[in-house]
Amino acid sequence: MSTGGTGVWDAESLRIYRRLLGYTGRYWLIGLVTLAGMAVDGGGLVVFTKLLQPLIDKLFAQKDPYLIFWMPIWIIAIFAVRGVGTFVSSYGVSYIGRNVVQVMQHDVFGAYLRLPATFFGAEASGHQVSRITYTSEQVASASTDAVKIVVTEGVTVIGCLYVMLYYSAYLTLALLVMVPAIALIATVVSRRYRQISWRIQGSMGSVTGTVEESVGAHREVRIYGGQRHESDRFDVVTQRTKRFNLKIAATNALSSTAIQTVAACALAALVYLGTRPGVIDNISPGVFVAVLTAMGTMMPSLKRLTTVQANIQRGLSAATDLFEVIDMPPEIDQGTRELARTRGDLRFEDVRLTYPRNDFEALRGVDLHCAPGTVTALVGRSGSGKSSLASLLPRFYEPSGGRIVLDSEDYRNYTLASLRRQIAWVGQSVVLFDDTVANNIAYGELAGAGEADIVAAAEAANAMEFIARLPQGIHTPIGQSGNTLSGGQRQRIAIARAILKNAPILVLDEATSALDTESEQLIQQALQRLMRDRTTLVIAHRLSTIEGADQIAVMEQGRIIERGTHAELIALNGQYAALHRMQFHDHAVNLGSD
Repeated sequence: MSTGGTGVWDAESLRIYRRLLGYTGRYWLIGLVTLAGMAVDGGGLVVFTKLLQPLIDKLFAQKDPYLIFWMPIWIIAIFAVRGVGTFVSSYGVSYIGRNVVQVMQHDVFGAYLRLPATFFGAEASGHQVSRITYTSEQVASASTDAVKIVVTEGVTVIGCLYVMLYYSAYLTLALLVMVPAIALIATVVSRRYRQISWRIQGSMGSVTGTVEESVGAHREVRIYGGQRHESDRFDVVTQRTKRFNLKIAATNALSSTAIQTVAACALAALVYLGTRPGVIDNISPGVFVAVLTAMGTMMPSLKRLTTVQANIQRGLSAATDLFEVIDMPPEIDQGTRELARTRGDLRFEDVRLTYPRNDFEALRGVDLHCAPGTVTALVGRSGSGKSSLASLLPRFYEPSGGRIVLDSEDYRNYTLASLRRQIAWVGQSVVLFDDTVANNIAYGELAGAGEADIVAAAEAANAMEFIARLPQGIHTPIGQSGNTLSGGQRQRIAIARAILKNAPILVLDEATSALDTESEQLIQQALQRLMRDRTTLVIAHRLSTIEGADQIAVMEQGRIIERGTHAELIALNGQYAALHRMQFHDHAVNLGSD
């Protein structure tokens, strides 16, 4: 992410602001009505200020009967019309602002859905959530609230200046004291707002990330007594946010104080000019009061126009961050061929993978052939490259070298969507959504599945055993991330989802790791039937689950160091045999201790 420039309104700031205002363009009709309301709101005070001269000179001094009758009516009418303008402008701004925020949130969320996996690995999830919940809210201040202040207060300032010039150009000279000073204050304040706003964006992401981590790991926090540590960590990030917000408040306060001082000097200059010999005798009380009131009315408007920089600069910082994400290139998809249904003939040819975020070479020349309808198991120590190899299949990452061939063609020639339709995936970290059991099984493109097919998939995954006991069966909501279910139940729903997809390629990344022994046996039977006519890639730590695989590839430091069937690898007496002996020994020890 870029950092905010020190320029107040450089070319980049203007470009971003124009783009931000472009989001309001679709509401141009409501915008025109709202602008009219703003003009009426600001103009009402100006009209009343202009009435002060006849009110004092003619109504009170000359006792004009016409004004005595009509003046109260005019005053009521002026403020009644201004009230309508205030309502129209306030509601219109809120309507447009809420819609702009909603569209920005939609655009950012849409970007998240199409960005590559490398984006999510390079940035904390708290910052990604903060863009939707906090950053997008800041654009409303810049795109609508700030416009309201600029238009309403701008009309007031221009109108009051007109009143002052209309009644006495001489007394208006007092403004010469004020204008340069206010311009200087606005420049300094704007620059400082821009700098601080960028820091606030980052600190809010840190707050969100800290809360996410602590809430998501609430069991670990309690088990390991981490409450004090998490509390201290949260205090650090919130203290930082508080400091930045207090800097904004201090800047606002100093700005207000400076403007009030400048205004007092301008009013003093006005009184001085109006009481000079030869002037005081030629200016009526009504003119002097009208000019004085016009200047007094102008002061709060100028103050608000100065502080509106806070909203604009905060909104510009927010918009810059959001637009950077929206403009990021999506996943690379240069495929032109639609893959209807693959035979499942899969080859990895000298495949290499280097993760860009840390230049770590996870795969170092992997050669592997997975024949159609066969089961290939990947085994090895943690960090050996098993999951990295599997993640290349749906093109979450692109190979840094070599190629992957599917049905005798480079798999990058297929469109991403059609390639991913060929793959069912059950990961070791089960992902479920805050929805019903049925909608979690028939998720995404599976949403059109009939209830009978969903039930059949759940039965094949041995999930109906517990689903039938739920209050509403397959239509029971399971909470965020399926938190109302046990780990084994969640995993069985994920397996049911893969069974329902009926894809020709199946990836099982420790798919039975969260199951008890009885469930695991039943699931293994279901998976054996499921894998019969499919090209299956199994990542396994428990070697007992993959003894029947057609081939087993042993990985070490990103390479395949052994390959063969279970019997062949045992006979080879290499690393696989050592791993098998170790697990068999541990299993025997556990049985002996029961």
